[in-house]
Amino acid sequence: METGGMIYPENALVLAPLSGFTDIAYRRAARRGGCRFTFTEMIDAASIAYASERTKPMLFRGEEEDFLGVQLVGADPALIEKAVLYLNELDFSLLDFNLGCPVPKVAGKGAGAALGCNYDHAMRCFEVIARLSRFPVTAKMRILDENDPEPSVRLACGLASLGAKAITVHGRTRRSFYTGKVHFEIISAIRQALPEVEVIANGGVHTVEDCTEIREKSGCTRVMLAQGAMGNPWLFREIETGCEPPDIEEWRSMVITHVTEMVGLYGEYSGMRQARKIVHDYLKGRGFGGAPKSKASLLSNLTELHELIYNAVPVAVSPQRKIKYSPLLSENTI
Repeated sequence: METGGMIYPENALVLAPLSGFTDIAYRRAARRGGCRFTFTEMIDAASIAYASERTKPMLFRGEEEDFLGVQLVGADPALIEKAVLYLNELDFSLLDFNLGCPVPKVAGKGAGAALGCNYDHAMRCFEVIARLSRFPVTAKMRILDENDPEPSVRLACGLASLGAKAITVHGRTRRSFYTGKVHFEIISAIRQALPEVEVIANGGVHTVEDCTEIREKSGCTRVMLAQGAMGNPWLFREIETGCEPPDIEEWRSMVITHVTEMVGLYGEYSGMRQARKIVHDYLKGRGFGGAPKSKASLLSNLTELHELIYNAVPVAVSPQRKIKYSPLLSENTI
């Protein structure tokens, strides 16, 4: 691999697999914002095994994507086997297994974070992946106990013993979902227990300062960004280079290009409806009132998008998601 035998180089920033989000248009936006290491959406092994037509576009890799991981979720070894054999016919940089998704429709079927809590079955499932995959195999997990590192360390060591080359650790338990304290000390315990495995810290990174904190307190230089990068692809370059947030023209260009590519992928009707949540994320935390967000919920074509993006006026500015402001040009603030 271009990373010199590693999965990720030191200080790498990775875009998380986000179900319903990280299609190729989303990944291109992240790359324009400075990200190299990206994933497909999280994909259910059953959808691949049963040849779901909806799954095929999710597996598309662009020619410009020098790195693209694919992530599986599931809890049935037979379906996982079929999915891995199918993926072996495609082209990916690695195959990741999800042991951390807490949403009910996943965990309720014994997969994701629920599987992470079931050590023996998790090992059976991951063994199938490690044995059959032609790609390097990795895993993403959550911590299992907020006070005792031992269960989390045991799970991570089990995955490593079966061949996981890298393990991403979300520092919250299943019941915490995506809020609350990130337990850096548990991530650190896993990193110390696995000095030969790349451990990627994940959870609560929304700002440059958040990234600095998780690196310092977990001891991991590699970090995965998830919700913090939603609507803010510039966060990658801000962390890596210390550069300023985008100015208004770059912000407008990013939103319009992202949504236009979605329309190209899915057609105007479907693309614009899927894009509504994307536009909401770009508006989030940037000082807008309720009116632009309400309009974003009703977008049906690119003309409406242009009108929204060029006419929206801010009422306040959040320190977390600034746009570079020029006092000489009042239209340069949103």
